[in-house]
Amino acid sequence: MSAKKYKILFVTSEVVPFMKTGGLADVSAALPQALAELGHEVRIVVPKYGAVDDRKYKIHEVVRLKDLQVNIGGKEVTFSLRSCFLPGQRIRVQIYFLDNEEYFGSRNSLYTDPMSGKDYKDNDERFILLNLSVFELIQKLGWIPDIIHCNDWQCGLIPAYLKTVYKDVEQFSEFKTLFTVHNLAYQGMFPASKFKNTGLPEELNSSKGIQQNGKINFMKSGLLYADLINTVSNTYANEIRTSNDLGVGLKDVLAKRKKDLYGIINGIDTKVWNPEKDKLIPKKYTIKTIEAKQVNKESLTERFGLAYKEDVPIFGIISRLYNSKGIDLVQKIFPDLMKMDIQLILLGTGDKKYHAFFDKMSMKYKNKFASYLGFNDELAHIIEGGADMFLMPSKYEPCGLNQMYSLKYGTVPIVRETGGLADTVIRYDEKTGEGTGFMFKNYDAKAFLKEIKRAVSIFGDKKAWVKIMKAGMKSDFSWNSSAKKYIELYKTVLSNS
Repeated sequence: MSAKKYKILFVTSEVVPFMKTGGLADVSAALPQALAELGHEVRIVVPKYGAVDDRKYKIHEVVRLKDLQVNIGGKEVTFSLRSCFLPGQRIRVQIYFLDNEEYFGSRNSLYTDPMSGKDYKDNDERFILLNLSVFELIQKLGWIPDIIHCNDWQCGLIPAYLKTVYKDVEQFSEFKTLFTVHNLAYQGMFPASKFKNTGLPEELNSSKGIQQNGKINFMKSGLLYADLINTVSNTYANEIRTSNDLGVGLKDVLAKRKKDLYGIINGIDTKVWNPEKDKLIPKKYTIKTIEAKQVNKESLTERFGLAYKEDVPIFGIISRLYNSKGIDLVQKIFPDLMKMDIQLILLGTGDKKYHAFFDKMSMKYKNKFASYLGFNDELAHIIEGGADMFLMPSKYEPCGLNQMYSLKYGTVPIVRETGGLADTVIRYDEKTGEGTGFMFKNYDAKAFLKEIKRAVSIFGDKKAWVKIMKAGMKSDFSWNSSAKKYIELYKTVLSNS
């Protein structure tokens, strides 16, 4: 008997290529696509922000989904759901755009007001509308999913609505919810006075319900009421329910749901990040032609105005420049790094203090250090293709992608043992000669420097080093592999009913 095919409604606040602020947008395109390629029927619901181009993507009206109404805090809100397919894909994945001029169409920015730099004051109402629109869509289309896959705080009320407001609607008794936490630090918190906007039963307006520290908390709602919860790596799933720091106020809620909490690492787009096919690197290479990586190394030094030295390791950093990414550790060990026989190339943007610091350092150490303070996709590929090692000393990292890109490119990662970094890099062991990278445990400059020095000493042993590079290049981080694990989760949640 063939495996069951599921109907999955994937609800998110951003999807590439339409709109993006972070990794959620990439996941929201890649995972539904991978699920569809495995034979499941996936439909996506996302808001239609002002920047979304109707003509370019052939977004059209769906007659049955026109002029729908919901009540938000006593106000009747009218909206439509328009549609198109995820572009450029072999298997079609349908997208429904939530179209409402006041909350989404009149704004190009997703969550924050570009004028003030602060969150929109009505973000609660905007995402209440997204959550309620899902139930209208299902009723009007008569398309009943097996699973509603909710992502991050913006979708956190869907599980609560299903268990309370809609619990007696017969159509809705058949499906289950999975709630994916991409980053627990962003929780969707609003003043308690805004609870009435949700339309949820009054008993949820308490610390036993969706209140947290006197505010309503959309993330908490998802964690309490979803049938199953997952996050984007096994280690992060353990960290958020055991560490006060990483649990960000919700540790106890997660600890109570331990048996319902899973971790699945995100995939990477191996059509884009693959040294065999990468059009942005000067010389393509494979595990069999690994020596061709030297051509990219030479080109990288040229691009950044450094001298090419085959036996001197180049460290790459591609990162947002914030403390959470461990950039404070990089700053602390910088003088020590510059005493070593290495070169360092940095690409990133973030805190002004780090911009000032790296600017100053690139003047002081222009023979050893070069930086590009901004975002540049082509340079990101050239660094991954040409560097020998990649530094990623994050304070916390739910999943992380650059360490996976680095492994794919034979660019040996040096990471901190946290979240997705711990789950994707295997610490090199001199005794066995096994491993794909280097790892330090304590969030500490000395521990970081010690691991860098260990890596540099191994780099001198070409045979051992090539073995580490090849082990990393063999890793499978395709979305196909992650999608199969999501199918297993869907199976688990549906068999629990």
